[in-house]
Formats: sequence, structure tokens, C-alpha cells
Amino acid sequence: MSRWQHWHKRIVDVFTFPEGMDEARYRHLKRNIGVLMAMVSIVPLCLMALINFHIYRANLDRELEVPMRGLVSKTKHSFELYIRERLSAVSFIASAYSWDDLSSETTLTRIFHIAKQEFDGLVDFGLIDAEGRQVAYVGPYKLRDKNYAEQPWFQETRIRGSYISDVFMGYRNVPHIAIAVEGHTSTGRIWVLRATINTDRFDELIASMDLDADSDAFLVSSKGLLQTRSRLFGEPLTRLPVDISSPVYQANAFHMDAPDGRHYFATSSALLNPDFILVVMRPVMDIASSWYTLRSDLLMVLVGGALLIALVAFKLTDILVQRVMDSDRSREAAFREIEHTHKLSSIGRLAAGVAHEINNPLAIINEKAGLMRDLLAREADSPLHGRFAAQLEGILGSVARCRTITHRLLGFARRMDVSIEQLDVNEILHDVLGFLEKEVVKRSVDLRMDLAEDAPLIASDRGQLQQVFLNIIGNAFEAIADGGSITIASRTVEDGVSIAVRDNGCGMSADTLSHIFEPFFTTKKGTGTGLGLSITYGIVRKLGGRIDVQSAEGEGTTFTVHLPWGREEAV
Repeated sequence: MSRWQHWHKRIVDVFTFPEGMDEARYRHLKRNIGVLMAMVSIVPLCLMALINFHIYRANLDRELEVPMRGLVSKTKHSFELYIRERLSAVSFIASAYSWDDLSSETTLTRIFHIAKQEFDGLVDFGLIDAEGRQVAYVGPYKLRDKNYAEQPWFQETRIRGSYISDVFMGYRNVPHIAIAVEGHTSTGRIWVLRATINTDRFDELIASMDLDADSDAFLVSSKGLLQTRSRLFGEPLTRLPVDISSPVYQANAFHMDAPDGRHYFATSSALLNPDFILVVMRPVMDIASSWYTLRSDLLMVLVGGALLIALVAFKLTDILVQRVMDSDRSREAAFREIEHTHKLSSIGRLAAGVAHEINNPLAIINEKAGLMRDLLAREADSPLHGRFAAQLEGILGSVARCRTITHRLLGFARRMDVSIEQLDVNEILHDVLGFLEKEVVKRSVDLRMDLAEDAPLIASDRGQLQQVFLNIIGNAFEAIADGGSITIASRTVEDGVSIAVRDNGCGMSADTLSHIFEPFFTTKKGTGTGLGLSITYGIVRKLGGRIDVQSAEGEGTTFTVHLPWGREEAV
């Protein structure tokens, strides 16, 4: 099965519900359509929000990174310039003066004081011979004749020609760095001129960055030892508890968590000489407050939009499924009505056949009974003469009654064949009521007839009028309780005949009254099809008449049918 066929099957399954269920299948359909509509709407919204989230986050990082990169680069150059100036000064002194000049403490003292005036931060000067012994010293400490031959910095100075140390305490017990430069004479004599510089200027350069109280900036060596005081990590020479990425000379931005539990946006850059790394840290919460505000707003919009989409999707689904449900019920009602119509049609044809077949033996019975009556009239009077005459009259009366019933059946059986003839409306009403005599007696209905004696004949179809009156009078019987009242009245009006059927039943509300002629509208839940009055309205309109209805809840209903003199089909 291909991927397309797989997804097609999944979509078909969404709209397929189990057979043999009623309300459950509509709930199943409503849930599936609602979920599908919500997913189709919410998934793109979430994707769009996620994409916007990452785009804005990347842009924000760039906006935060650019000023911090500039600040770190500027301060790094200040550090490098400060140290380079001191290194150049020491190198100039080592090359400008001879061993004899520098080994004289008077001359070295004069040189030191001149250099200290020009370059702040100098603590002392020391001249060290090739064997590592300090032969001359100017400064606040007693370090003359101290031997540095085994010190790594002395060996490195002899190899590289110059050396800048990390921050250390040493004999002075204060943070400082040492700058050593190798000097030599034309005769091959080699010595090392060493200067000590305090780190107060380092703190001043960091303070000049003008950082807020929650931020931090410090120098750290490549070995992870602090070279300056850090607000977050402690005093100089404290080992940094976090791993700073490998030093690069371009500013490098990254995120890190500090011991105070806050998340920081950090920028670092390595100095060319010495091997230091300058690190600046700012709390992400402070510098990205706009980002967190936007993220909260974006989340609220996303959640609100998703809820709104879900609400609209399920509401529209509910309306859609309700209409599908109503359509299915209307279709089922139509099928039942069609089935009922076919059944009635079959019954009508059967009744017509039965009535026709019964008429033949009834005619024979009528003839035989008439012959017997004639023969009895010729015979002389006898004690049984009166009894026989009474029985014959009963037979002939029953035959006449049966003929009337079969004629009515034949009349209803022929109602589908339109046949226009001159009709007496009162007679049709009596025919229809003949079918309801038993129900009138059984339910003790107070049936009142107020028929116009001089009602003229009208040109119309007998079968269709019978169906119209049977539907209206039948509805009146259903609307009343046992012992209720029904009044049927006919009147001659200017343009034809008016027939009113009034009952004292439950009546109808204004809303129900506005829908009674709509197909499939019924108040008889579970039993009615909603087609009776709709068909009745169509027949009356087809015969050129109209129907008026007046009703009030609890007061009863009056149906008035207006029929013209002649059949005029409505356009």
C-alpha cells in the first residue's frame, strides 16, 4: 500500500462510523470532524508560532550579541594596550642601558622612578644575571641576591626573550604580574630585566565597562584561574567552576548558568599576550525582558487562538452534524411516507377489487330478496307473512348499507385519478364522516354539523377533496381529548364555498403555526411523518383554493378551506 493510499484510508476512516447505531454514530462523526478541523487549523498555527519563536529568538540573540561583542573587543584592546606599553617600556630600558648601568642600584633607581612617573602600576625593578641571581633590585621588598634559576618564568624568558606572567601573589601577597625581558651586550653577556606590575589597573578597566550591578566581568587564564575579582566566582586565583570555551581572538557569545542559579548571556575573547581570556556576563532575564514578554504574549495568543479555533470547529461541527442528522431523519420519514403511500395504494387497489367483487353477490342477494318480496306479496296472508316481510326488509336494508360502504371504498380507491365533476361539498363531508362514525361513538366526541342547505355545486375532484377533509378532520380528532367537541360548518361565499373545521383541542403555538405546512414538520414525535398537512395544502392549491388556520394554545384550532366554483390550478 502506497503512502497516498494509506493516508486516504485514514481520512476515509475518520468519516466512517459503525453501522447499526443511531446517536452514537453521530457523536462519532461529530468527534472525528471536530478533531480533524481543529488539527487542520491548530497545527499550522502552532508551526507558525514555533517558527516565529525561533526567528525572534535568533534575532534577539544577535541584537544582544552585537553590543556585547563590541564592548568586549574594546575592553580587550585596552588590556592589550596597557600590557604592551609596559612590555615595550621594559624592553626599551633593557636595550638602552648596559649591564654596568643597570647593575648600579643608583642608576636603576633613577630609571625606575622615571618609568614609574610615565607608566603607572610599576611596583619594582630587578636585574638578574645569567645564573638567575638578582644582582640589583629597586622596590619595597628585600629581594636582592634572590635566585630565580629554577623558576619556569626565568627559563621561558631565556628561551623566548620576553615573558608576561599570570597574576600571582608571590612574596608580595598581593595580586600582580611580572614582565621579564632578556638583554645582552656585544661581548655576549646576558641578563634579565624584570618588572612587577600591580593589577589595580585591571580592575579600573573592567569598571570602565560601566556594567550594571547584576552583570559580571573578569579575566581568567587559560588554566581556568581568575586573574581579577569576579562578583559571581570570587577572588583572584580562584579556579573557575565552569568551563570556558577554548579561547578565540574574536569575541565568542554563549549561554551559561552561574552559581547564583541564574542564566547568563556571556561573551568572551582571548588576549594576544598574555594568555588571558576576558569574559563579560549579563543576566538573560534583564537583557531579554522584552523577549520574555513577547514569549508570554505569543503563548497567550497561541493558546487563545487554539481554544477559539477548537470552539468554532466543534460548534460548526455540531451544526453540520445536526443538519446531517435532520436530513437523515427527513429522508427516513420520506422513505416511510413513500412506503406508507405504496401500502395505501396497494390497499386501495385491493379494497377496490374486494368492493367490486362484493357488489356482484350483493346484487344477486338484492334481486333474490326483491323476488321473494314480490312472491310473498302474492301469497295469502298467513301467521308468518309479517315475519317474512320484516326479514326481507332487513336483508334489503343490509344490502343497501353494504352497497354504500363499497361505493365509498371505490370512491377512495379512484382518488389518484383526477376527475373533475360537479360536486356537493356537504355530501363529501357526510361520506368522510361515515368512516369516522365508530370513533365518534367510541370517544364520545360532540360532533356538530352546521352545513349550508343551499350550498351550490362546485367543479372539483371528489377523491382529492375526500383526502383533504379526511386529513383535516382526522387531525381534529387527534387534537381533542375524549369527550371533546368538533364543529364542521359550510358556507356559501362570493367566490365559492368555505368549509370550517373547528375543535376545542390543545391548539398550537405561534411558532408551530408558522411551520405546519412545511414538509416533514411534525409534533407527533415517533409517529408522524409531517407530510399530511403539506400534501393537503398542495391539493387545495392545485384545486385553486386556499387554507386559513387560526389557533391558540389551550383554546383549539380552526381550519378553513376555501374552494372556488370551478377548478383553477394555482400557478
